[in-house]
Amino acid sequence: MNSQDIFILAIESSCDDTSAAVMCNDKVLSNVVANQAIHEAYGGVVPELASRAHQQNIVPVVHQALAKANIDKNQLSAIAFTRGPGLMGSLLVGTSFAKSLSLGLNIPLIEVNHMQAHILAHFINEENTAKPEFPFLAVTISGGHTQIVKVDDHFNMEIIGETLDDAVGEAFDKSAKILGLPYPGGPLIDRNAALGNPKAFEFPIPKVRGLNFSFSGFKTSVLYFVEKALKEDPDFIEKHMNDICASVQDTIVRILMQKIKKAVKETGIRTVAIGGGVSANSGIRKALEDAEKDWGWKTFIPKFEYTTDNAAMIGIVGYLKYLEKDFTDETISAKARFAL
Repeated sequence: MNSQDIFILAIESSCDDTSAAVMCNDKVLSNVVANQAIHEAYGGVVPELASRAHQQNIVPVVHQALAKANIDKNQLSAIAFTRGPGLMGSLLVGTSFAKSLSLGLNIPLIEVNHMQAHILAHFINEENTAKPEFPFLAVTISGGHTQIVKVDDHFNMEIIGETLDDAVGEAFDKSAKILGLPYPGGPLIDRNAALGNPKAFEFPIPKVRGLNFSFSGFKTSVLYFVEKALKEDPDFIEKHMNDICASVQDTIVRILMQKIKKAVKETGIRTVAIGGGVSANSGIRKALEDAEKDWGWKTFIPKFEYTTDNAAMIGIVGYLKYLEKDFTDETISAKARFAL
């Protein structure tokens, strides 16, 4: 560390994870995440409970991030925070805390778009981890978003495809719920799929124009398939759980890859970088790794801890914006809907 180093405290509170990170330039010194297990009982995130938990978690999480980084708050150069998109109550907690701390320390305040952060997480300085070169295609897949983004530079991005209804993460979780798996069900489908036959059952691939996605019809097809099978055999799910999960996952991966291939063909860009919580899915990762071998793409997959909601990805955007002196002020407000 030297006197020229830039220290960013980053705060992420867009959904149900309270996270704080400390960056020294583009390197992560700490990245603390407090999860909210309370939502498991409800089968999904309850916004009011999420915002209350953020209020309880934010001070200890920030304190822990500073302690782990061995940084005093007076050494901080700026505060970066998630302005949106996300749950309004959750965003308000992080936004209000960041504004107050920025004002108290008299240091700059930096707003960050959550989806932009998922993309720029690839630029965190990690040993033995390459960064994509511009231009590249970013595929952001999470519980709330599914997008294909053309990225020309750090702050010049264009959405060229997105879901028309449900996000891919929701398709995984709702399919899991139909099968009686607890929330969050996406990782459980992934785990069971590893033991099953992906060609055991066939689900339809939605026909959607252009580079956009649709998953609502897919979810309905899974529901009708399971309901019909259970009428014929009440133990059908128990007997075929692994094969059902493998078939569900295989279909979702094929839906994604179909559109990614089309985007590569239309843009001529053969560099693909994924981000968002669902990018942790082993089926999606394998499909992209296979594409790298089979079609000569350059594929970039971030470290697992930077795929789910975390403050380090907010911190790297904060650092890049700090270099541009792109600051905001205390009149800023959270935005539940925040365009990329």
